[in-house]
Amino acid sequence: MSETRNFVYQRIGAASGIMAPIIAFVCILTAIASYPTFSWSNNALSDLGVVSGLTASLFNLGLFASGVLAFNFSIFGLFTYFGKSWMGKIGSTVFGAATIALIAISVFNENFSPTHYLVSVAFFTLAPIALFILTFGFWLSHQRGIAAFTVAVGFAAALPWILFFTFNYVPNVAIPEFLSALAISVWAVVIGKKMLSPKV
Repeated sequence: MSETRNFVYQRIGAASGIMAPIIAFVCILTAIASYPTFSWSNNALSDLGVVSGLTASLFNLGLFASGVLAFNFSIFGLFTYFGKSWMGKIGSTVFGAATIALIAISVFNENFSPTHYLVSVAFFTLAPIALFILTFGFWLSHQRGIAAFTVAVGFAAALPWILFFTFNYVPNVAIPEFLSALAISVWAVVIGKKMLSPKV
């Protein structure tokens, strides 16, 4: 693959990584606004995906679109960015698997049990694992600052779930879902912007 094509793929992936969280959170928050009975403590975010009308459409289409963009980020962006680094490519592939799970969450809503539960667990498990693997990829590429940031975000993405299953601090999972997804999203935006920088 030529350097020019690699450069184009990386920029497409980087832009996708920045856009994916924006689309996801705009759609999720708009879906919440359209459903006044939604409770952060008593609902799961995925409950929005089975509410009739605009709410479900916003939620599911938002997750689907952001999942596709996040997949582009992992395969065109991260995979290309790491070049011949096998550790970086493994992390990119695992992150890509997480994005496929995200797409599946939108396709297999809560009406598809137990599939929805399984793909939801897959996303929130694979994403932090991918970040920990990518930490080593960045470290071995002598990008120590990005490595430190990535491992910190990996812990930030996992912590809401560790606390939830340890202390059960809320009755349902909307808050840990949101906090974990927010951490992953911040990471994707920062790395996407880094890829677009002429210094990369």
